[in-house]
Parts: sequence; structure tokens; C-alpha cells
Amino acid sequence: MKLRTSSFLACAGFATLLAAAVTVYAKPKSVTDPIQSFAVLGGSAVTLTNAAVIGDVGVDHGPLTQTTSTISGQVHVGDSVAQQAYTDFLAAYVALGSQSCDQVIGGNLAGLFLTPGVYCVDAASTTTGGTLTLVGSSTDTWIFKIGTSGTGALTGTNFTVVMTSGETCNNNVYWWTAQAATLTDSVFIGSILAGADLTVTRGSLAGQVLAIGAVTLTGARVSVCGNVSPPAKPKANEGVGNGVDGNTPGHAHNGGNDDPAFSPGNPGAKNKKR
Repeated sequence: MKLRTSSFLACAGFATLLAAAVTVYAKPKSVTDPIQSFAVLGGSAVTLTNAAVIGDVGVDHGPLTQTTSTISGQVHVGDSVAQQAYTDFLAAYVALGSQSCDQVIGGNLAGLFLTPGVYCVDAASTTTGGTLTLVGSSTDTWIFKIGTSGTGALTGTNFTVVMTSGETCNNNVYWWTAQAATLTDSVFIGSILAGADLTVTRGSLAGQVLAIGAVTLTGARVSVCGNVSPPAKPKANEGVGNGVDGNTPGHAHNGGNDDPAFSPGNPGAKNKKR
């Protein structure tokens, strides 16, 4: 199955994306919907310990606790951006959970080779060791629903998910869980939408960790697919007026004080003689 998307409104983009994922066949395009920039989004809390997050981090109504962790993106704690993203996530969670299954599979995912589609596990999915191989291209989509009977958590230990295409992050793998999700020492691909808490200990995840409850990362790396909102950067060290070259001072590659190709002047800067 493939997924096609277009531009999304901030208030419903992610829900639209996931609803479309199960009915329309094509690869998702890069989107501007705010939730797409979140690598980590929790409802009640986010706790990062010795973790690395590439992407935005948000909490809807709880605290963010960081210990020797890095975030390459924006941080939103209880603000309007986090609250809107969380609202979109809840809508997406409901939309994805209501979709029909293409195939019902067992809870041990190790050793499986699965083509694109919607795969359902009635109860819990527990995989220890081994590899799940997604057979297809970067334009295909896989959706996994864990606990379709009403209860069931996703648990992976020393578990690896790979694509035969060699891709690792294309916004085209989704994991829905009725309850919690716990990954330990695993190499994972996809966006996890957890119905309770979500915990990742060591290992890595290329995608998103999104939880109705709390998100806890310990010694893990999570890298969002698509665009990342960069942290605010300090302004350049500006000069005092325009130099003889007519350029605005203080910006790279335009004759300013910060450009090593030019010698700073007062006022402005002058081009070096060629």
C-alpha cells in the first residue's frame, strides 16, 4: 500500500495524513503541518536521560525533564503549538485505530518479510531478537496496529526493522498501539502512536514517538523524518554601515564582518583585491 498526501492545515494535517494512508496509495510528500516536525510528543510528561533527539519535542499538559540530553529542534511545553500538535495526534490516533486490517498476524514479528499493507495483531506484540523486513520501496507504506481486540502493547527487545529499499526514514511506516509501547536496544523505523506510555531505552528510532501518556527516552536516539525546525540562532556580529562594496554588513557572503573572504572596515567592509 502506498500513501499520497498534499498540503495540510495545521489543525488537522496529521490526522488527514494517517486517514489517507489507509485509503490512498502513494508516498507522502514533505508537509508543513506542525506535528510532522515533532520527534517526541507526550501528553502527561516527557523525560529525556542521556538521549539525543533530532526534531522538535513537545508536552501537552505535563513537565519536560532533561538530563544530559540534546535536542536539535524546538521545545514546546504546554504552549499553543504543543497543545495543537497533541490535539492533531489524538485525532490521528482515532482515525488510524478505526481502519480495517489487510491481514492479521501473530505478535512475534521476528523473521517476517512483509509487503506494504495494514497488519493487525489482536493482542500484544512481543519480539525479542530478530529482524522484521519491510519488502518494498520508499514510495510504499506499512501500517501496524497492535491490540486491535482492545488491549495490547508493543514490546521490542534487540529488535530490528529494516527496509529492502535501504531507506530508513520516509514517513511511511506507522505503528498504532492500544496500550503502551516499549523498545529496548532496538533499531526501529516508523512513527509510533501509543495509547498509553511510550519508553525507548538505548537503541535508535528513525521516525516519531507520540504518546497519549508519557514519553521516556533513556540513552536512545530518535530522529524525525522530514523537516526539522532549527533552534533560534544568534544574530551575526554586524558592522556599522555599508562598505564601499555596497553590501549590508555583518552577514556571511555579503561583505560583512563575519565573512572571511572580506576584511572588515569601519564603517562596513571592503572587498579584498583580486
